[in-house]
Amino acid sequence: MLSRFVAVAACCLVTLADAAPPMPAPVLPDTLHWGGPPGNPLVRGAWLLGAEDGDGLYAFRVELKAGARLPVHTHPDTRYSTVLSGTLYVGFGEQADDARMVAVPAGAVYVAPAGQPHYLHARDGDVIYQEGGFGPTATTPVAR
Repeated sequence: MLSRFVAVAACCLVTLADAAPPMPAPVLPDTLHWGGPPGNPLVRGAWLLGAEDGDGLYAFRVELKAGARLPVHTHPDTRYSTVLSGTLYVGFGEQADDARMVAVPAGAVYVAPAGQPHYLHARDGDVIYQEGGFGPTATTPVAR
């Protein structure tokens, strides 16, 4: 009887070991796949988690070189952005207006609500920020 119990217990342990979730792995900077919009070498981005057309949580990192601008655009989902380095200037509205932009320094967060037109500028130097939200997502330019 004891040998049967030991055999069943051993089978359970093997099954549990096979069912263990994979070990978490960090997303390292040198493994990112960067891309950018055509004709704008001052902007590039990389998906850290998720994908633009995927359901669920995503994280997207953006690098703007000094002077880079992202024109007025919207997203179908709310985006939560953390500035990692530099100072990002953010404005809201259907017309870009530098006078209405707000400086968002490194360590600060801004929220772009779903459907809210907004625009960005790396006015003072290079900027790195990271966006997160729940997909699917997209970026839609606002007609001028």
